[in-house]
Amino acid sequence: MKCLFALLFVFVAPAAFAQDNGRGAFATCGGPYRIYPPEEGGGWNHKRCAVVLTYDDAIDNHLDKVMPQLDSAGLTATFYLIGSSPAVSRRIGEWRKLAAKGNELGNHSLFHPCDGSRPGRSWVTAENDLSRYTVRRAVNEIRANNELLSAIDGRSVRTFAFPCGDLRIGDTLFYDSLKSDFAAARGTNSGFETAGRIDLSDIRCYGINGQNADYMIGLVKQAMDSGTLLVFLFHGVGGGHNINVALDDHRRLIGYLKEHEKDIWVAPMVDVAEYIRGQRVYR
Repeated sequence: MKCLFALLFVFVAPAAFAQDNGRGAFATCGGPYRIYPPEEGGGWNHKRCAVVLTYDDAIDNHLDKVMPQLDSAGLTATFYLIGSSPAVSRRIGEWRKLAAKGNELGNHSLFHPCDGSRPGRSWVTAENDLSRYTVRRAVNEIRANNELLSAIDGRSVRTFAFPCGDLRIGDTLFYDSLKSDFAAARGTNSGFETAGRIDLSDIRCYGINGQNADYMIGLVKQAMDSGTLLVFLFHGVGGGHNINVALDDHRRLIGYLKEHEKDIWVAPMVDVAEYIRGQRVYR
């Protein structure tokens, strides 16, 4: 814990506390975001659908294997970092470079607490058991992680991803206390939705664990046909986590997205959230 908070102060810079997020964002009662011009027909930044690639847990392979594939295709994504992960403290400079390329460093909490009271959660340790947290503790740790992330990338606007998809502490939706801190939050339930129907407090996604490229490309085709948002949730890519996708299958997905970029808007979660908010302002 001492090392983690030392990082906050060693790497913090004035830019980390700037109000501008580098994307032309500004603050309103709904949060800081960019205003996009209105689109006719429910398009996605003038494309048929939107795809967001998200990578959870701050894994070394995200830097070593994912980024080369994204860079080669000129695509960007969201990386949800656990602040206490050794891959964060050991590779601060690389995460900063990743963010400078237009990728989002999203908040996946400081210690990744999960609700140990739920079935099949015997692996959850007492110190990281969300069911033993107070709402204040959860909120404070998430905000502390925001400070760390801002010290790395200099940005003040980002999105959150619920660890283990757990939204509640007891009967309380703890994200309700954090809505002004984030542009949006990603959950773990699956589904396709149009911009007008998306709940920015619990954006749907498709978790990938062993599925092949044909399956993932099939999801992209469904999103194009329906004019919806598709969010992929990855952990390991080519190893590094027990929830994993083969590196070659990931490469084929990236290739398909690049080949069809005239129809598919591939962007970080924060950009898509800002787009949705902007469209709602006009409506």
